[in-house]
Amino acid sequence: MKHNKLLMVLKCICEEVSKIEKVDDIREHYYEAISMALEHDNPEAVEEIIRTFPQAIWTMHNHYRVTQFAIVNRCEKVYTFLVHHMVVTDKHTHKVWVDKDRNNILHLAGLLSPIKKLNRVFGAALQMQREFQWFEEVKTIALPRNLKTKNRNNETPMTVFRREHKDLRKEGEEWMKKTADSYTIIVALIITIVFAAAITVPGGNNGNTGEAIFANKSSFVIFAISDEISLFSSTTSLLLFLSILTARYRDADFLYKLPKRLIIGLAMLFLSVTSMMVAFSATLYIMFGHERKWILIPIATLTCLPIASFVTLQLPLLLDLTSSTYGEGIFGKERKRCRIK
Repeated sequence: MKHNKLLMVLKCICEEVSKIEKVDDIREHYYEAISMALEHDNPEAVEEIIRTFPQAIWTMHNHYRVTQFAIVNRCEKVYTFLVHHMVVTDKHTHKVWVDKDRNNILHLAGLLSPIKKLNRVFGAALQMQREFQWFEEVKTIALPRNLKTKNRNNETPMTVFRREHKDLRKEGEEWMKKTADSYTIIVALIITIVFAAAITVPGGNNGNTGEAIFANKSSFVIFAISDEISLFSSTTSLLLFLSILTARYRDADFLYKLPKRLIIGLAMLFLSVTSMMVAFSATLYIMFGHERKWILIPIATLTCLPIASFVTLQLPLLLDLTSSTYGEGIFGKERKRCRIK
């Protein structure tokens, strides 16, 4: 309610200011307002000001025009509004704008985000992914020639991106490798355990036929299936984590390739841990559960403990990776808001 009331007040102010006859006096009133709206990423205020004063789209703030400032400062709400909303009279003017150093919008997208915007994303790898998402988003609305155009320093947009993000790329590489290396140790341990369990079946084998003594028991079938699932899923997870350790770590790899491997590796690791605990529980029941059905209760309770711990500790990372890589993304959400409006 407070937000809507403020927008109504802003609309009334804009109507009163529009009655002023001198253009220069009008500019003095809306200049600071639109500059503040840009800094706070407030698309509603920008929309109202530009609707009332179309010339406000040419406002210069910190040596940048409105769209340029939104790109440099990663104001995704204002950017989406300016580029995809119909209120802008000429939505294509921002494609040809350049700053004092002849940087087009792709050069500006290649600059490093302000630190406060960068820190909103957890982990250097996801920060690098978000930066490349911004670059790819601006590329979709830029002119084809913008990608090869050079600025005053004789740099193309991709050259600017690589120079600005050199340190962040290294940090993202280190984060990815440390994460994958930590999981590799866990997965290798799981493989060792489930492989040993597979060749030393609970209850032993028949000395004459070599068949498992408890082969006909349903609990043994559960053990065999879950142990097999754990072995195969952990092996798959190990290969994925090893592929992360040996990756080339190009800038574009942070967009989908590396996060996808980490997502699948984590999912396989969770499946491996869960099936390993089921196999271990089935083994306990085979060995000690004869005519003691009540033993299933403590076994099931204790089995849920490590699984719940794994979910609690690792699920946030998996959700962040999945949302950042395959979710709607910041631009998809903002475009949906614009369509709803």
